[in-house]
Amino acid sequence: MHHGQEIYLFFGKYQTAGMVGIFVSSTLMGILIYKIFTLSKQKNIQNYEQFIDSFQVSKTIKNVIQIIMSIFLLISFYVMIAGFSAYFLQEWQIPTYIGTGIILLLCYKIFMGNIETLMKVNTLLVPILVLAIVFLTYKNQNAISLPLYSVSKGTMIEAMAKAIIYTSYNSIVLIPMLLSLSKCIKKQTDITIISVVCIILLILLALSIFALLQTINIDINKIELPTIYIAGQMNKNYQILFGIVILASIYTSAISAGYGFLEKYKTNEKQYKTKVILLCGMAFLVSKIGFSTLVNLLYPICGLLGLLQMILILKKQKKT
Repeated sequence: MHHGQEIYLFFGKYQTAGMVGIFVSSTLMGILIYKIFTLSKQKNIQNYEQFIDSFQVSKTIKNVIQIIMSIFLLISFYVMIAGFSAYFLQEWQIPTYIGTGIILLLCYKIFMGNIETLMKVNTLLVPILVLAIVFLTYKNQNAISLPLYSVSKGTMIEAMAKAIIYTSYNSIVLIPMLLSLSKCIKKQTDITIISVVCIILLILLALSIFALLQTINIDINKIELPTIYIAGQMNKNYQILFGIVILASIYTSAISAGYGFLEKYKTNEKQYKTKVILLCGMAFLVSKIGFSTLVNLLYPICGLLGLLQMILILKKQKKT
């Protein structure tokens, strides 16, 4: 979400209908968070494998869901690597292969070493990122006055479909994280409070980026990282500081996705090292496609794939 491309793809291009889509998607995400936490507490689910097993479905469907998860983690890793190199190209005109090489070397070192510290840094970066984006929106006078347009029925239907797909692909990577956090929750009322707070934060963050995107007066498809571009239009110091926060969050997101994928296939040390090298080698090739192209092409596919899991969660809770 932090780079702006996703918000533009799923909401920004639909203007008023996109704003409605943000409210629909955020509310749906809050409901999913509530249901996942509740299910985890009721069934004492500790990890993703147990979560999949809790669905009363065939082994084939369980395998399909596991494959979807692996594909999404792999795609997320590739997209984040491309995003890191896109920053250096956009801001400093440094060729993408140099930026890609730097982040892949850093990823390789973490994959072969200790990951725990970096995961903790990631949880700290999220609130910093939210505050930075809300601050940019507050400081940008053009973003505060959002024009509202009437929209056709067709546009509204398309925007709602995109909102559901956006929720779906975000829920794929969210589930393992929520399951690991569920052990910290004691009461059912805590689950309700967390879910409501998440809805409010998601609406605030997405609307802030949405508003900022409306201030861009050139073709947004030509900008790889729109939020950094907007920060630069406002103030050079904002651009540098915001760029550092975005780079750090892209890096930690890449580590989370890459490590999540590797963990699923972890065997002996030699095979693990080979898989790390293959993962990084493929990322180097895939990143040449370009960041915004990967987001536009792959994220909607992930969203469609994740619909099966999202429907199962919603149906499962009704039975319990």
